Amino acid sequence: MAQFTVNATRFDPYKNFKFRLKWDGRYVAGISKVSVLKRTTEVVTHRDGGDPSSSRKSPGRSEFEAITLERGVTHDLDFEQWANKVWNYGSGLGAESSLRDFRKDVILEVYNEAGQLALAYTVFRCWVSEYQAIPELDANANVVAIQSIKLENEGWERDYDVAEPSEPSFVEP
Repeated sequence: MAQFTVNATRFDPYKNFKFRLKWDGRYVAGISKVSVLKRTTEVVTHRDGGDPSSSRKSPGRSEFEAITLERGVTHDLDFEQWANKVWNYGSGLGAESSLRDFRKDVILEVYNEAGQLALAYTVFRCWVSEYQAIPELDANANVVAIQSIKLENEGWERDYDVAEPSEPSFVEP
Protein backbone atom coordinates (compact mmCIF):
# COMPACT_ATOMS: atom_id res chain seq x y z
CA MET A 1 0.00 0.00 0.00
CA ALA A 2 1.25 3.48 -0.85
CA GLN A 3 2.04 5.76 2.07
CA PHE A 4 0.41 8.64 0.22
CA THR A 5 -2.77 8.14 -1.78
CA VAL A 6 -3.05 11.46 -3.62
CA ASN A 7 0.68 11.83 -4.25
CA ALA A 8 1.51 8.19 -5.01
CA THR A 9 5.06 8.97 -6.15
CA ARG A 10 5.96 10.61 -2.84
CA PHE A 11 8.12 8.44 -0.59
CA ASP A 12 9.36 10.85 2.06
CA PRO A 13 7.30 11.54 5.18
CA TYR A 14 6.43 15.13 6.06
CA LYS A 15 9.18 17.26 7.52
CA ASN A 16 8.60 18.68 10.99
CA PHE A 17 9.71 22.27 10.44
CA LYS A 18 6.52 23.71 8.92
CA PHE A 19 3.72 24.12 11.42
CA ARG A 20 1.43 26.73 12.93
CA LEU A 21 -0.44 26.91 16.20
CA LYS A 22 -3.82 28.52 16.73
CA TRP A 23 -5.84 29.42 19.81
CA ASP A 24 -8.75 31.79 20.31
CA GLY A 25 -9.35 31.62 16.54
CA ARG A 26 -6.00 33.20 15.58
CA TYR A 27 -2.49 32.04 14.88
CA VAL A 28 0.08 32.49 17.65
CA ALA A 29 3.23 34.29 16.53
CA GLY A 30 6.71 32.87 16.58
CA ILE A 31 6.25 29.30 17.82
CA SER A 32 9.56 27.57 17.10
CA LYS A 33 9.06 24.24 18.88
CA VAL A 34 6.17 22.03 19.99
CA SER A 35 6.83 18.90 22.03
CA VAL A 36 5.24 15.57 21.15
CA LEU A 37 1.54 14.72 21.33
CA LYS A 38 1.64 11.58 23.43
CA ARG A 39 -1.08 9.35 24.83
CA THR A 40 -0.36 6.46 27.18
CA THR A 41 -2.95 3.88 28.17
CA GLU A 42 -2.43 1.92 31.37
CA VAL A 43 -2.42 -1.85 31.16
CA VAL A 44 -4.78 -3.63 33.54
CA THR A 45 -3.59 -7.16 34.23
CA HIS A 46 -6.07 -9.67 35.56
CA ARG A 47 -6.47 -13.39 35.79
CA ASP A 48 -9.42 -15.71 35.58
CA GLY A 49 -9.89 -17.70 38.79
CA GLY A 50 -9.93 -20.99 36.93
CA ASP A 51 -6.78 -20.27 34.92
CA PRO A 52 -3.77 -20.16 37.28
CA SER A 53 -1.09 -20.25 34.59
CA SER A 54 -1.61 -17.03 32.63
CA SER A 55 -2.92 -13.53 32.96
CA ARG A 56 -4.92 -11.36 30.62
CA LYS A 57 -4.34 -7.73 29.75
CA SER A 58 -6.89 -5.05 28.95
CA PRO A 59 -6.75 -1.29 28.46
CA GLY A 60 -7.20 0.96 31.47
CA ARG A 61 -7.11 4.72 31.93
CA SER A 62 -5.52 6.88 29.21
CA GLU A 63 -3.29 9.82 30.08
CA PHE A 64 -2.21 12.65 27.80
CA GLU A 65 1.26 14.09 28.28
CA ALA A 66 1.72 17.83 28.73
CA ILE A 67 2.82 19.78 25.64
CA THR A 68 5.60 22.36 25.75
CA LEU A 69 5.61 25.34 23.37
CA GLU A 70 8.74 27.41 22.80
CA ARG A 71 9.41 30.66 21.01
CA GLY A 72 11.90 33.50 20.97
CA VAL A 73 11.35 36.29 23.50
CA THR A 74 9.53 39.27 21.94
CA HIS A 75 7.00 41.86 23.09
CA ASP A 76 4.06 39.57 22.25
CA LEU A 77 2.14 38.91 25.49
CA ASP A 78 0.15 35.77 24.52
CA PHE A 79 2.17 33.30 26.63
CA GLU A 80 2.28 35.54 29.69
CA GLN A 81 -1.38 36.57 29.58
CA TRP A 82 -2.54 32.95 29.31
CA ALA A 83 -0.21 31.87 32.13
CA ASN A 84 -1.55 34.71 34.28
CA LYS A 85 -5.08 33.33 34.03
CA VAL A 86 -3.96 30.43 36.23
CA TRP A 87 -2.02 32.55 38.71
CA ASN A 88 -1.47 36.31 38.60
CA TYR A 89 0.48 37.37 41.68
CA GLY A 90 -0.48 40.76 43.03
CA SER A 91 -3.89 40.93 41.38
CA GLY A 92 -5.70 40.95 44.70
CA LEU A 93 -7.34 38.47 47.01
CA GLY A 94 -9.78 36.27 45.12
CA ALA A 95 -8.64 37.54 41.71
CA GLU A 96 -5.38 35.58 41.43
CA SER A 97 -6.98 33.02 39.09
CA SER A 98 -9.40 33.32 36.21
CA LEU A 99 -11.05 29.93 36.47
CA ARG A 100 -13.79 30.89 34.02
CA ASP A 101 -11.58 31.06 30.93
CA PHE A 102 -8.14 29.65 31.69
CA ARG A 103 -8.69 26.57 29.46
CA LYS A 104 -8.37 26.77 25.67
CA ASP A 105 -8.60 24.37 22.76
CA VAL A 106 -5.43 24.59 20.67
CA ILE A 107 -5.09 23.62 17.00
CA LEU A 108 -1.75 22.38 15.67
CA GLU A 109 -1.41 22.47 11.89
CA VAL A 110 1.39 20.70 9.99
CA TYR A 111 2.27 21.80 6.45
CA ASN A 112 4.11 20.04 3.64
CA GLU A 113 7.19 21.49 1.97
CA ALA A 114 4.99 23.40 -0.50
CA GLY A 115 3.21 25.16 2.37
CA GLN A 116 -0.05 23.21 2.02
CA LEU A 117 -1.97 22.08 5.09
CA ALA A 118 -1.28 18.35 5.47
CA LEU A 119 -2.31 17.44 9.05
CA ALA A 120 -4.20 19.11 11.87
CA TYR A 121 -4.74 18.15 15.50
CA THR A 122 -7.02 19.71 18.09
CA VAL A 123 -5.76 19.58 21.67
CA PHE A 124 -8.60 19.90 24.16
CA ARG A 125 -9.00 21.95 27.34
CA CYS A 126 -5.38 23.11 27.65
CA TRP A 127 -4.14 25.24 30.52
CA VAL A 128 -0.71 26.57 31.44
CA SER A 129 0.97 24.63 34.25
CA GLU A 130 4.42 26.11 33.74
CA TYR A 131 5.63 29.42 32.29
CA GLN A 132 9.22 30.41 31.60
CA ALA A 133 9.45 34.14 30.83
CA ILE A 134 13.14 34.21 29.92
CA PRO A 135 15.89 31.60 29.97
CA GLU A 136 19.01 31.64 32.04
CA LEU A 137 20.95 34.65 30.81
CA ASP A 138 24.59 34.23 29.75
CA ALA A 139 26.63 37.12 28.35
CA ASN A 140 29.03 34.63 26.70
CA ALA A 141 26.32 32.69 24.84
CA ASN A 142 25.46 33.18 21.19
CA VAL A 143 21.82 32.01 21.30
CA VAL A 144 18.28 33.35 21.07
CA ALA A 145 16.40 33.99 24.33
CA ILE A 146 13.57 31.44 24.49
CA GLN A 147 10.35 31.56 26.52
CA SER A 148 8.08 28.57 27.00
CA ILE A 149 4.76 27.38 28.36
CA LYS A 150 3.78 23.88 29.39
CA LEU A 151 0.19 22.96 28.54
CA GLU A 152 -1.70 20.35 30.48
CA ASN A 153 -4.50 18.92 28.36
CA GLU A 154 -7.38 16.46 28.38
CA GLY A 155 -6.67 14.79 25.08
CA TRP A 156 -6.23 15.45 21.40
CA GLU A 157 -7.57 14.17 18.14
CA ARG A 158 -6.61 14.37 14.50
CA ASP A 159 -8.85 16.40 12.21
CA TYR A 160 -9.75 13.82 9.55
CA ASP A 161 -11.39 16.52 7.43
CA VAL A 162 -7.88 17.70 6.49
CA ALA A 163 -7.16 15.54 3.46
CA GLU A 164 -3.84 14.86 1.80
CA PRO A 165 -3.15 17.86 -0.45
CA SER A 166 -2.39 17.43 -4.11
CA GLU A 167 1.19 18.59 -4.21
CA PRO A 168 2.27 20.82 -7.09
CA SER A 169 4.77 19.36 -9.51
CA PHE A 170 7.83 21.30 -10.53
CA VAL A 171 7.73 22.51 -14.10
CA GLU A 172 10.97 23.67 -15.69
CA PRO A 173 10.76 26.97 -17.59
